[in-house]
Amino acid sequence: MLARLQSLPRDSRDTLFLLVVIAWVLLPQVNALPWWCSALAAGMLLWRGRLALGNKPLPSKWWLLALLAVAVGATLLTHKTLLGRDAGVTLIVILLALKTLELRARRDAFVVFFLSFFTMLTNFFYSQSLLTAFSMLLGLLGLLTALVNAHMPVGKPPLLQAARTAGWMALLGAPVMVLLFVLFPRLAPLWGVPSDAMTGRSGLSATMQVGTIASLALDSSIAMRIAFEGRPPPQRELYFRGPVLSAFDGREWRPSSGSGFPSRYKLADNLTVQGEPIAYQVTLEPTSRPWLFVMDAAAESPSLPAGYRTRMSSDLQWLTDRPITDLVRYQVKSHPVFRHGPDRQEVGLQEFVELPPGFNPRTLALAAEIRRDPRYAQADTRALVQAALERLRTGGYTYTLEPGVYGANTADEFWFDRKQGFCEHIASAFVVLMRAMDVPARIVTGYQGGELNAVDGFWVLRQSDAHAWTEVWQAGQGWIRVDPTSAVAPGRTGAFQRLAAPQGLVGQALGNFSPTLSAQLRATWEAVNNRWNQWILTYTQGKQLQLLKDIGFESPSWEDLAYVLIAIVVGVSLAGMAWTLWDRSQHDPWLRLLGRARKQLAKAGLDSHAATSPRQLALQVTQRYGTDGQALHDWLLQLEAQRYAGRPGSGTTTSVARLGKQYAALRWPP
Repeated sequence: MLARLQSLPRDSRDTLFLLVVIAWVLLPQVNALPWWCSALAAGMLLWRGRLALGNKPLPSKWWLLALLAVAVGATLLTHKTLLGRDAGVTLIVILLALKTLELRARRDAFVVFFLSFFTMLTNFFYSQSLLTAFSMLLGLLGLLTALVNAHMPVGKPPLLQAARTAGWMALLGAPVMVLLFVLFPRLAPLWGVPSDAMTGRSGLSATMQVGTIASLALDSSIAMRIAFEGRPPPQRELYFRGPVLSAFDGREWRPSSGSGFPSRYKLADNLTVQGEPIAYQVTLEPTSRPWLFVMDAAAESPSLPAGYRTRMSSDLQWLTDRPITDLVRYQVKSHPVFRHGPDRQEVGLQEFVELPPGFNPRTLALAAEIRRDPRYAQADTRALVQAALERLRTGGYTYTLEPGVYGANTADEFWFDRKQGFCEHIASAFVVLMRAMDVPARIVTGYQGGELNAVDGFWVLRQSDAHAWTEVWQAGQGWIRVDPTSAVAPGRTGAFQRLAAPQGLVGQALGNFSPTLSAQLRATWEAVNNRWNQWILTYTQGKQLQLLKDIGFESPSWEDLAYVLIAIVVGVSLAGMAWTLWDRSQHDPWLRLLGRARKQLAKAGLDSHAATSPRQLALQVTQRYGTDGQALHDWLLQLEAQRYAGRPGSGTTTSVARLGKQYAALRWPP
C-alpha cells in the first residue's frame, strides 16, 4: 500500500493527504452534527479519495448542484432555518466536502484550505476542552503542512520537509498568539464563543417529573468544580441550591414564581445570616440556564465576570440576566447558619399546602391517620417531619436508580406499593405527605456531595450528583431543609453508597485491571482539564485588568489594555529593527569590505564580478596603475591573506577591523 501511494502522481498524493487532514478536522463534530451531514460528508470525502487513487476525472457541476440542493433542503428540515450556529456549521461542513470534489486548480486548493481553517474553529463552538484544543492543534499543523506543500516547487518533496516548515511557522507565530490572548481587550459579550440559546445541557430543568433526575445518574460529565478557601464543610453538608419547585399538578413539579409560572402570593424573604461565611469559588460548566448554584445561604451576590447581572429570587435562588452559555467562574460567600421565610403564618403559605384533587388518595388517608394519632394531634411541624422520617427509616424503603415506571399516583406507589425510588421519588412523596398534613413544603433541586480531587484540591460535582431535597416551613424558624433521602439511604449524602455512573469500555477495563490506577488517572486528567479551564477558558477582562494592576496601573481599563498592547507591538518592532541592523553589521565583514573595494574599482573602470578574487583584483590594479597602485595592490593581498592564509587572531594575518582602517586611509591612484 505504501509503495502504491509513493508511485502516485504528486497531485493525487497531495489530495489524499489533504482529505485525511479534513477528516481529522471534522471528526470531533460528529456528535454535534446531524447524522445525515456526517454520512454525506464522509461519503464525499471517500468519493474524492477514490477518484484521486484512480486518477479519474472529477464529477460534473450538475452532481455538485444536486448534492448542494439536497444538503440545503436537509438543513432546513433539520434546523428549520439556515441561520444560527448549528445550521451554519452544518452548511460549512457540507460546503467543505463539496469543494473537494472540484479541487482542480491552485485557486480551488486555497479555497479548501481557508474553509478548512474556518471549519476547524467551529469545533470550539461545541467544546473548548483541552482534548479538543490538542486535536485541533494537530489539525492546524496538518493544514499548514498541506498549505506549505502546495507552495513547494515541482517534483515530489517529502511531506516531512513541509511539516518541518509548518512547525516552524506555528512556533514563530506562538508568541504573537500568546500576546494577543493575554492583552487583547475582552469586550463582553462580543468576546467569546457564540452559542445558540438553550443548546447546553445542565442536567436539571425548570420542572421535575418523578424519574427525570434518576436519568442523570447515568451521566458522569462534570457539572461544576468548587475550590474552598480554607477547610471545606463535610461532604454531607454540600448542598448547592438550584430551582425551587412548589406547584404540583399531580404529575409535574414546577416553580410557583419565575420561569413563566406566576405566583398568586408574595412571601417575605426575611433572610438573616449568622456566623462566619464559607468562601469558595465555583467553576460552572455551560448550562444554557440563568442559574447560579450556590450553597445556602448566600446573602451577597456572587462575583461574576463583567457582563453579568445577578438577582436573588424570593426562594434564595441566585439568577443571572442571561443564560450561562460558556464556562463561567464566580466567587461566593455562603452562611451555613441562616433563617429564611416568614416567621408567622401568612396567606402566601397556603400555596405550599395545595394538592391537586383526585391524586394519591392513600397518601391523604395516611396523613389523616397520622393526624388522628394522639401523639401528633397537636404536634408541630418538627414532630410531623420526624414521624414521616421514621416511617422512611423503618418501613423497608430503599434507594435505587431503577425503581420502575411510576403511574399517576406517584406518592401512593412509593409509600405503599414499590417502597423504592431515587431522590425525586422520595422528595415528591415526602412533600405530598407533608402538605396532606397541612405542613407547608416544597422541593429544592440542585447538586449534593461530590468528590474531592486529591490532585488539585477541587471538589468535583457531576451530573450524577444531581439531587432533590425538601424544605418545610415551621413557625418561628421559617423554611428548614429536610432531606428525606438521608432517612432511606444515609450514605447518599455522605462518602459511602453513592451511585456511580457507568464507565465506558476503557474505564471499565482499567477499573477491572486496577481500580486505584483508574481512579488516579481519572483524577489526574480532570485536574489537567481544570487547570486548562482556570487558566485559559476563564481568562476574563477582570484577570486582564488585574494583570495591569500588578504592573503598576492604579485604575486600569480596557483602553489601558489597548495602549499596553500597542506599546508592546511597537517595542517589539523597534527591537526587531535594531536586531536587523545589528545583524547586518555583523554579517561577514570581510565580504562587505571586499564589496566596498569592488565598487570603488568599478568607478575607476576596473569591472569585476562576485567570483573575482582579491589577488585577481590586485593584478588588475598593477596592470592599470603600475607603481602608483602599489599600496592598493598590497592591501588587496593582505585582504586575501586574512581569509585564506591563516587562522584569524593567530598573529599571522591582519584583522578585518584593521584592514578596514587601512582601506579608509588609502590614497587611490588618479
